[in-house]
Amino acid sequence: MQEFIKMMLDSGRTGVELSLYTILPIMVIMMAIMNVLDKKNILSWVARGFAPILILFGLPGLGVFAIIQILFISFAAPVATLRIIDQEDGVSDASLAATLAAILVMAQANAVFPLAAVGLNVPISMLTSLIGGLLASLIAFKMLGGHSNAVPVVQSETRHEKKKIIPLLFEGGEAGLNIVLKSIAPLIIAVFMVNVFKRIGIIEVLETVLSPVLMQVGIPGIAVLPIVTKFMAGGTAMMAIVLDLMAEGAMSAAELNRIAGFTLNPLDPVGIAVLVATGPRVAKVAKPAIIAAVIGIIVRGIIHLVVF
Repeated sequence: MQEFIKMMLDSGRTGVELSLYTILPIMVIMMAIMNVLDKKNILSWVARGFAPILILFGLPGLGVFAIIQILFISFAAPVATLRIIDQEDGVSDASLAATLAAILVMAQANAVFPLAAVGLNVPISMLTSLIGGLLASLIAFKMLGGHSNAVPVVQSETRHEKKKIIPLLFEGGEAGLNIVLKSIAPLIIAVFMVNVFKRIGIIEVLETVLSPVLMQVGIPGIAVLPIVTKFMAGGTAMMAIVLDLMAEGAMSAAELNRIAGFTLNPLDPVGIAVLVATGPRVAKVAKPAIIAAVIGIIVRGIIHLVVF
């Protein structure tokens, strides 16, 4: 019983320290910046500019919002955009599937920017996200019989109440704070579950079984723990494990970058549950989007292995 309580306390300490001292400052600042760009209609302008390019991959003009949101805010940020696309009659199921597939491949900011503090190469991560995401979107689009000669659909520019930049920064920072506060409990629980799995030997068995296979493709055995965590408890829990391993000196920055292409994405039980619940049309196209996303992640992961 004493050991069980000690695991709870250690998990709580790890979760709180990561949330308050690593994730919080990054998310507050990033959300503050993105709120200014949104309320000043800069994001809308960017979407209109990229719409003719995105349509080549089956993405509607609104797809650029989803891409920006996941790359610069969090894996859950594109939910609002997906909901709009789900309800937009002018966007086909093929384009909706393409948008979902792209999101599922790309690295989520809520994990990328904290990991950047310990050596993650952010520019390469974003570049491979775009390559893998656009490939996945094209595959999903074609799987549902889409044709790229459709007219791109872009939401009309939203008129926001005029505010000065400082209040907008505070407003965005508050939203970032709320995101972090909501993530503390799931993060502590996820870290605790992983600690329990380590304690009862499940992780050790998986490391023994998977390490030889992963090492054949250049992935270190130490990566088994974050990879298993990722596909059991989600990207945030994986990030917590990686930060812990980096602090202990058990994982290097090069090893982190080698596995980033496979692990930094919302294609896990948590991410899929959040995104697919967005609307009925999103749920309907989830299967082809997930299949296409798997292909995009494999390509993205191979690029990371080659580069690093």
